[in-house]
Amino acid sequence: MHPMLTIAVKAARRAGSIINRASLDIDLLTIKHKNNNDYVSEVDDAAEQAIIEILLDAYPNHAILAEESGHQGDSEYQWIIDPLDGTTNFLHGFQQYAVSIALLHKGVLSQAVIYDPSRNDLFTASKGKGAYLNDRRIRVSKRSFIKDALIGTGFPYRDFDHLDTYMAMLRDMLQKTSGVRRPGSAALDLAYTAAGRLDGFWEIGLKPWDIAAGCLLVQEAGGLVGDFQGNESYIESGNIVAGNPKVFAQLLQILAPHLTENLK
Repeated sequence: MHPMLTIAVKAARRAGSIINRASLDIDLLTIKHKNNNDYVSEVDDAAEQAIIEILLDAYPNHAILAEESGHQGDSEYQWIIDPLDGTTNFLHGFQQYAVSIALLHKGVLSQAVIYDPSRNDLFTASKGKGAYLNDRRIRVSKRSFIKDALIGTGFPYRDFDHLDTYMAMLRDMLQKTSGVRRPGSAALDLAYTAAGRLDGFWEIGLKPWDIAAGCLLVQEAGGLVGDFQGNESYIESGNIVAGNPKVFAQLLQILAPHLTENLK
């Protein structure tokens, strides 16, 4: 395992133990509303601080982009951190949430960790070295036809500007696939796509920390990631499509008629 990935795994596991401990006493947590339907708990903050501490202890000159504390430092190496993706699930005791840590080197994704602390599932990837779940190589699914595919998504919950567009996309997906799932953590949805548990995934308006690690996992598992036109601006736009190569192409076809000017 790449030394930087080893440090990221250590950080993710430390955050996971904080999350698991807190999950035993959810009722005692202090919760703040960031925005409409957007929550942050003291667990998010504690997990994020633990991650940053471990990363900067090992690499004091690296930059950080983290969901709760924002941007710090300036370096060709930047860690992108979501300490708890799926906070709403966590606050309800709905066990679908994860820690997500990715490393950008000169703007290119190079390391990724997604850790599901309730199942002790560790997804990892290094650029050019493949994707793994608990040290076993994972690959995207082999399904060729969208009608047989299980597709992940996320409903708009913060920003409802594209709700009508999204509902039209969803209506088409429901009719043209074998099923659509909305588990509530984009990081895990992408990890599941990498592992072949989902055949594809799409969502509107995600943040870099939601998807950075998951994108590298999908690519290293043999899948494709793009924006709604199949291009590479997905980290900036947050509009993302991912899947095995055949399903990816068919997802783009289904989404194409629904693209408004500001979704292109």
